[in-house]
Amino acid sequence: MAYKNPPLTDEDSPGPLGVLLVNLGTPDSPSVPDVRRYLAEFLSDPRVVETPRWLWRPILHGIILRTRPRRSAAAYAKVWTGEGSPLMRISRAQAEGLQQALEARTGQPVTVALAMRYGNPSVGAGLDQLRRASVRRLIVLPLYPQYSAATTASTFDAVTTELQRWRRIPELRFINHYQDDPGYIHALAGGIRAAWNEEGRPERLLMSFHGIPRDYADKGDPYPDECHTTATLLAAELGLEKGRWALSFQSRMGRREWVKPYTDETLKAWGREGVKSVQVVCPGFPADCLETLEEIAVENRDYFLAAGGEAYHYIPALNDAPAHLEALAELVLRHARSFTPGPGLPAGEEE
Repeated sequence: MAYKNPPLTDEDSPGPLGVLLVNLGTPDSPSVPDVRRYLAEFLSDPRVVETPRWLWRPILHGIILRTRPRRSAAAYAKVWTGEGSPLMRISRAQAEGLQQALEARTGQPVTVALAMRYGNPSVGAGLDQLRRASVRRLIVLPLYPQYSAATTASTFDAVTTELQRWRRIPELRFINHYQDDPGYIHALAGGIRAAWNEEGRPERLLMSFHGIPRDYADKGDPYPDECHTTATLLAAELGLEKGRWALSFQSRMGRREWVKPYTDETLKAWGREGVKSVQVVCPGFPADCLETLEEIAVENRDYFLAAGGEAYHYIPALNDAPAHLEALAELVLRHARSFTPGPGLPAGEEE
């Protein structure tokens, strides 16, 4: 195996604090070939689809990748902008804003590299950027507040696989989850209160999280429990009474059972029951993307209104809001304080 050897300008210096900011990913364009490549990488991950490979590969390549890319490409085209996908534009702003927030807090240079678990820039490209910056203290921050094997653990797999090719491994901290982080909860509450100031308070607030197959949870994946933790803390922060809010799960795929209750079915039921006004927030999505801008803001709005609802509002993700970036900066620094002393930590807080 050929090992990468970081070019170091000072063998005794740990270099700047490095952060690898990782999100799920996006196609390079809304074209069918680019969407097909993206979906092929995403759906080939055994953490995402746990079906045995001998059974899954013929289904994926023989059926799914022959039909789904065209439908998905049409959906991506609806949200695409001149700067690319919303997820990519927002993720770049988050990386830049997080670096600025960390440097302001520490008074030291910090390098934040953006990576996507699937698509570009790859995890390998992001790590290579940090390697070239002579980073020897590395924090990996997957933008998944609630842990799941299909997201957080998959990111761990990609990072450690790439680091196996490095000769000199940096000191490493991997942030598994932050579902109950006070700064994160506070930022979410602030975004919801801002929506209330503009739109008024709805009859009900729905907190919609991405779903996972039911059997993943039955095997021990803590994701649903961590979603409930976030939702409960957020409701308490907002002072919401029981009955004024609910939790649901979106984006299910295929015929198997996923964790419930389902977002679309919840909204349809509310409309039929006579609920007239609803606001929906997606606490598990740190950046707006296809699943929020198309599935939640458009498709599920139509379900609710068709069932009898009258007013529907999607509350945007935290994106690059200052409160979100400050919360992420504090999260990073909390983990950074366990590193050996060196530049990149707040004065007087090194351990």
